[in-house]
Amino acid sequence: MAGTEAPRTRSVHPELHYLDFDFSDEESGRGSFDAMASVMPDRLPALLAEIGAVLGWAIGAFGPSGASEDEGEWGFELQGISEPALPLKVVYDSDVVTLTPAAGLARTTLTFTLSGSAAFCEAFRERFELDG
Repeated sequence: MAGTEAPRTRSVHPELHYLDFDFSDEESGRGSFDAMASVMPDRLPALLAEIGAVLGWAIGAFGPSGASEDEGEWGFELQGISEPALPLKVVYDSDVVTLTPAAGLARTTLTFTLSGSAAFCEAFRERFELDG
């Protein structure tokens, strides 16, 4: 039909294309979100930008991360490996996520954990429209 717009579907994670978080809560009231993404080199810049955007939101909304899981409103951990089994140092600094040594031509897998207070967890769920 002319002039009729097709229905639009809404992504569960409107800005997250690589990160799919699982939530775990703790008896202390804190919680954590864990995600793992594995990409080929051509997709790595987009994955790093997505992680940077999540961390940028967290810093903007709750300030710098705490020195440990139990300090401050929130904290994070990043780990990476590049095939074949080459450990990577993953660092977030000044809105940029970097890998050392630089990922090469192989698949790169990154794990990303965010932990925080109940208020942080609720705001994170709301901002990225996560279930649970």
